[in-house]
Amino acid sequence: MKRISALLCVALLMTACATPLMRDAGLDKFAPRKAEKDLSSGIRAYEEGEYKSTTRLLQSALSAGLLLNSDKVAAHKYLAFVHCAQSREKLCREEFRKALELDPGFELTPAESGHPSWGPVFRSLKP
Repeated sequence: MKRISALLCVALLMTACATPLMRDAGLDKFAPRKAEKDLSSGIRAYEEGEYKSTTRLLQSALSAGLLLNSDKVAAHKYLAFVHCAQSREKLCREEFRKALELDPGFELTPAESGHPSWGPVFRSLKP
């Protein structure tokens, strides 16, 4: 029974490491796979304005094979934000396009969609 509980705990941590609640609680540090650790670290780097590290970590997470589509979408979303923030609209558009290919129902939050850099780019891609 303890083994099943431990496996369920690991699965929960692995699948939820990109959520803000898990990161804020520090539980993302227990994610067992490099891909999920890099995703969490990349999002944290983005939040700290470290765009070079953000790009490196998120690309590493994608290359390492994130398991969940929602994690892949999050990585592409944050890469799009970095590219748009640095006036690289073509790359921003490509990252949003990849996110939408993975999840056609993907939406930005109201705060994100109102951003002057990436809001219009994202809206131009939504059917």
